[in-house]
Amino acid sequence: MPVEKIKVLIADDHRVVREGLSAILREKDDLEVVGEARDGQEAVEKARELQPDVILMDVSMPRMNGVEATRAIKRESPHIGIVALTMYDEEKYIFDLVRAGATGYLLKDSESTQIISAIRSISKGESLIHPSVASKILAEFSLLSEGKGKKPARTGHDLTEREITVLRLVADGKTNKEIANDLDLSEKTVKNHVRNIFHKLQVYDRTQAAILAIRKGLIELDPQHPTAG
Repeated sequence: MPVEKIKVLIADDHRVVREGLSAILREKDDLEVVGEARDGQEAVEKARELQPDVILMDVSMPRMNGVEATRAIKRESPHIGIVALTMYDEEKYIFDLVRAGATGYLLKDSESTQIISAIRSISKGESLIHPSVASKILAEFSLLSEGKGKKPARTGHDLTEREITVLRLVADGKTNKEIANDLDLSEKTVKNHVRNIFHKLQVYDRTQAAILAIRKGLIELDPQHPTAG
């Protein structure tokens, strides 16, 4: 039975980068490069036409940058996963990308195995953001909540206690398999919980779920939660 391939679109304004990524991905039987884009505007157009499962998105591109392209693509096709690839390890880009709807964030000098792992995880509805980056995101949104002068109110929701427990582990950056091991559940059960959480919170990925949960006061960051120095 043939393997169902993950369709990938590569968006980068440097041809050598596009060709390099294409060569790496084409070595994998479960990945298929369906197209390339030279700028953000072309990425939006190709995403609309090709409907890839995952897009590798450069942040700094002409005509339309990666943040704007991500926002436009997620507005039209929220099911498409987007991995942001950038040279800039700066909070500004991280927060802008998360707000725009990126489901993964990797630096361009990441190992090829990390990029492939990110594509596979995101195609399954998971997210892959480096732990140091994830801690910056969660810490920032926690500070924003505290900066309003009061603790965020636990606004109305219909999450079960088990779903809130799963959500806390999602916010810690754990995969479905790790959550299943922690809670002594099957991976399929955890996947169902995560899908229900997304539906109830009306979000499309794990990072958005964690951020929304903090903003709504459903979960709190551990005071000892590591932050990148």
